[in-house]
Amino acid sequence: MRKFLFRSLIGIFYGAFLAVLITNSIIYFGGETVLDGETFLKNSLGTIFCGWLFTVTPLYFEIRSLSLAQQTGLHFLTVMVAYFVLAFKIGWIPAGMTGILLFLAITLVVYTIFWFCFYLYFKHQCRKLNEELQHI
Repeated sequence: MRKFLFRSLIGIFYGAFLAVLITNSIIYFGGETVLDGETFLKNSLGTIFCGWLFTVTPLYFEIRSLSLAQQTGLHFLTVMVAYFVLAFKIGWIPAGMTGILLFLAITLVVYTIFWFCFYLYFKHQCRKLNEELQHI
């Protein structure tokens, strides 16, 4: 529970930082001098929620009673469903079948790339630790 609360706080602060960074970038680089308050609030709360979601859901990978496939499946479903609902409601995903299919394609590719990179990294770490244990 402590780890969940700690990661929640980190995620919320990270999401808030990203919201401020994105807003400042839009103002500075986009030339916007006036922002719509409702749009700002909706987008910043969405970014904060995403920060929380993406820092808390990796806790699935720390449940040792689940296989890697189960951990990955639960993580993928949780992230995809929660992010899709949020992004669609806020307007980050355009309404219509094309927008939804494009979202699914992009997120599947990005998720697969990230998962594979993390898998290779941790496999390398395990190999390195096993080699060090052999020399003890």
